[in-house]
Parts: sequence; structure tokens; C-alpha cells
Amino acid sequence: MLERTLAIILAGGVGSRLHPLTEDRAKPAVPFGGKYRIIDFTLANCLHSGIRRVLVLTQYKSHSLQKHLRDGWSIFNPELGEYITPVPPQMRVDDEWYSGTANAIYQNLYMIERSEADWVLILSGDHIYRMDYAEIIKAHIERQADVTIACMEVGRDEASSFGVVQVDGNMRIENFEEKPSGARALPDNGGAALVSMGVYVFSKQLLLDELRRDHDQPGSGHDFGCDILPSLIGSGRAFAYRFGGESGRVSPDRYWRDVGTIDAYYEANMSLLEPVPPLDLYQQEWTIRTYQEQTPPARTVPGESGNEGVFVNSIVSGGSVIAGGGVNHSILFSGVRVGDEAIVEDAILFNDVVVGNDAEVKHCIVDKGVVIPAGESVGVDPEKDRQRFTISEKGIVVIPKNYRFD
Repeated sequence: MLERTLAIILAGGVGSRLHPLTEDRAKPAVPFGGKYRIIDFTLANCLHSGIRRVLVLTQYKSHSLQKHLRDGWSIFNPELGEYITPVPPQMRVDDEWYSGTANAIYQNLYMIERSEADWVLILSGDHIYRMDYAEIIKAHIERQADVTIACMEVGRDEASSFGVVQVDGNMRIENFEEKPSGARALPDNGGAALVSMGVYVFSKQLLLDELRRDHDQPGSGHDFGCDILPSLIGSGRAFAYRFGGESGRVSPDRYWRDVGTIDAYYEANMSLLEPVPPLDLYQQEWTIRTYQEQTPPARTVPGESGNEGVFVNSIVSGGSVIAGGGVNHSILFSGVRVGDEAIVEDAILFNDVVVGNDAEVKHCIVDKGVVIPAGESVGVDPEKDRQRFTISEKGIVVIPKNYRFD
């Protein structure tokens, strides 16, 4: 079953709502949780699910992503037909870049055709979750489905951001509507709707046929949610698969996040600091793999003032040094240095950020390589920050990569 499955990860998104974190990197390459990249979660799901043939379709500012795949995910054996292969636009069928999720895969039809797969698993590289893909593939085969869509329940007020699915008692899809203004409630839960997670299983030949049909369709946006999936509902062989069931080898935490905005990204990171996080990164049987650079251990040391470096309820990665400063409810990636009597609170600091002595950094995301001068304050004076930085709707200050203070 799994040896006849090809996974395709869509990882070319611009991620404009995450700007400036996506100014120099694709959205799937944005760091997350103190040591990971967003795409690591989808790739770890493939690894633990037993899927060993993975194409990663890249496009927008893909160097950082492709370097990460090379350094952290060169783990499969090509001699056994295993691979994780980045595939940039090659213009094999026309002279355009990828334009729409369906078009990205259409431009690589030859790779699907020459594969020995019977089923194709289509995934997004920019969501945070853990899922055993073997279970949805098994359900797809048992139902002899044309397409199976992984779905989850969300509040009706949130559903307009997703593709909303309506099913019968056998989980057969009766209607699919992309981002409707008003979502129909579930029969057994009036406050919730069933929505697509962007995880699809297709029978290979049907996918090939549908992509060719869509390519020749006048006016098509070449998008799975808007064009491909709605056209398949009438066949009667489209099914939904409920995410987070008791079956499978991963615990059913039902955690799935689209970290597509600064506030959503910040909140997903901060939730890792809760006493019982909604996403368990410490589950030994379903670890999240990533590139692990060689760093010395993190440590705290006294500063020149004699103050001890301290951190409270924080994630602190290797190579970080808190030298007389205080870190509270924050996430520090590797190589961060916090100076004497500096305060870091409710903040996310990417690799190699330096916080100078007596500086104050609050409610911020600081991209890699930034040096915050001694005595500087960020996240304290909104008017001052707004003149210099991006500020989210909920007031999170974002300092871009390698920013230099005057």
C-alpha cells in the first residue's frame, strides 16, 4: 500500500501575510518552535507514516528551503527507490511558473506517470500538525474512492477560511464549497462545520485525468479547492476522512494549525509554552525531525553586574547564552545571546539574535542575525515601533532579518 504511494508536498507559497518573515524565505522554511522549520511537520508525518517517495514542489525564494531539505532530510536510500526530491518549476508543458495548486502538479505530470504509484497523496508544506497518513490511505483504498479529503471540525465562525465539506452518514461527500460566506453546521453539532485540511488522496489515473481536464478548462483557476474537488463530488466516489481518530500510531491530539498570519504564527509558538501544550513535541514515537546544527549546550551565566542569567517558562535552544539577563515566556532559537540586565518577555528570537545589556524586548518576533543595541527597547512604545517595524493586528512587533538599528 505505502510502497505504491507517491507524496507531493506543495511548498512554493509566497506567504505574504507572514511578511517580513517570508522576505527571504518561502513560508514552509519559516522557523518554528525553537529549532524546526514549518515543513518539518509534514515531512515527519511522511517519515513516520512509512511514505518514502516524496516530491517537494518549490518556487518562491526556495534556496533556504532547498538547503534545509539537503542538510536535514537527506535520509532516504535512493538505491531502494526512496527519495525526498525538491522540484522547482521546469516549464516542461509551457513557459509559465506554477500558477495554482493544481497547475503546479500538472506541470509535473510526467513525474507522476513514470512513478510506480497507484495512489497520490497531496499535502501542504505550511501547516503544523501530526498525522498518520497510512490511515487515510487505508480508508481511501477500502472505500474504493476516487478522492479522499482529510477533514476536521472547526467553529462555524472560522469555517469561512476553509473549504467546507458536507457528508452523508457514510462520510461520502455531498457538497464542497471553498471559503463560503456562511458554512452549514454539522447535523450533530450546530456550532461547528467540517472543513478540509488540504490533505488529499487520489487514485493516480483519476488525478492525471482531472489535471488534464482542468488544464484545458477555460476560466479555471487551476486550484484544487476551487476547481478540482468540486468537479469530483458528483461522481459519488469522493469521501471525507475525519482527522484525529483513535486509530493510527500518533496520539489523537487533533492539533492542526495554518500559521499563515503573524498573529497565528506567534500564538502557535507561544502555545508550546503552556503547562500542557496542545501539540506534544515530546512524543517519542512521533518525533519531529529537523536539521540539527552542532552547537554547545545552552547556559546561563552571571553578568558584569553580578546578576544571574535566568529563564522562566521558556524554550532555549543550543548555543544560547543568557549572561545576566532575564528571559520569561519566550522562545530562543540557537545561538541567541541575552546581555546583562536585559529583559526578554513574550518574545520569539531566531538564530544568532543578540540582545544588548539593559535592552528590553517584549511581544516581538526577531528574525535571525539582529543585534539589539544596549539600552534599546522594542515592544514597549507602539508608536515608536510602528515607525520602524511591522506590527500585527494584535500588536506583535516583527523585526526583519539582519535589521540594523541606527
